[in-house]
Amino acid sequence: MFTLWSLVEASLLFLNAVCVLSEERFLSKYGWGMSAQVQGFGEPTSTKAQILLLVRSIRTVAKIPLIFLNIIAIMFKLILG
Repeated sequence: MFTLWSLVEASLLFLNAVCVLSEERFLSKYGWGMSAQVQGFGEPTSTKAQILLLVRSIRTVAKIPLIFLNIIAIMFKLILG
């Protein structure tokens, strides 16, 4: 059954997966590492560079809040099943 909780849980799992990705070990194998975002001033950014920037910003901003959201989700699952 699709509920609001399942949507919240899916987005929490997606954010966890983005935060766990390692640029050196996983992303650079496929050309998505730190060196892939080399561009000049004033040049339009590519879609690949925008996705990399989004992943880096999620990793930077969401680490600490994700710890607390995971604790809340675990407690919710333990109490309500």
